[in-house]
Amino acid sequence: MKIYQWLKQTIKKFSHFEHPQYEAEILLSYALKRSRSWIIAFDRIELNEFNQKILKNLVHRRSRGEPMAYILGKKDFWSLSLRVSPDTLIPRPDTEILVEQVLSKIDNNQMHILDLGTGCGAIALALASVCSSFKIMAVDNSKKAIKIAKTNALELQLNNITFFYSNWFSHIHNKFNIIVSNPPYISLKEMKIFKKNLVFEPVNALLSENNGLKDIELIIQKAKSYLFHKGWLFIEHGWKQKLKVQFLFKKYNFFSIKSYKDYGGNDRVTIGQKK
Repeated sequence: MKIYQWLKQTIKKFSHFEHPQYEAEILLSYALKRSRSWIIAFDRIELNEFNQKILKNLVHRRSRGEPMAYILGKKDFWSLSLRVSPDTLIPRPDTEILVEQVLSKIDNNQMHILDLGTGCGAIALALASVCSSFKIMAVDNSKKAIKIAKTNALELQLNNITFFYSNWFSHIHNKFNIIVSNPPYISLKEMKIFKKNLVFEPVNALLSENNGLKDIELIIQKAKSYLFHKGWLFIEHGWKQKLKVQFLFKKYNFFSIKSYKDYGGNDRVTIGQKK
């Protein structure tokens, strides 16, 4: 089978996806270790049996709905290419809003930052890449996720982050200028609705009790003990949770509370400052 024949056949199989040709070309590029432009230029080349076998497996995985990021083992975030696995959430472009808002509140280069629930390290690594003098701690309650985050830091040669295990604040003994978190915030009801789209991602990184607010409240409640005077807390949340999250910031005596929209125009990030 020639490349163009394989593409034609796979594009048809992927017709229910938003960008079937792009996805087919990406898988082919990954399997052949060639650029997409090479594939387009040399589409009359014959695919050998070994490559066809690899491609068959990749197409099967994608057809089942497995995210492309898990198939490729990589996902772009900020300006970085990050390793991901089913042990970590796939970083979303909208989480870049969290990074942008953290950077907007930084007034010097000697900032102490804590990233809670770091996953593959996306937020911490993005911040570390901006300024090498930031002192960043990043924690997760998944040792497998921490391993991936450390690998990402090593590959990106970012040395100003310490990754370690902690169940939220359980192993934290320092104070910080900034605490940032993208915690689980999907309710059980929403999980049932979104299950088809989220089935491959770690449930414990998505699902939270109390209508998706249990972990958010715990973080807001405890954060003040770990923030310096006038330190900031940044939380990503669900698009319908803005008012409830703002209420929790007020309940635990934060001030300068403000929410920000994501790239899709949905309420996504709320911040507050310690008095």
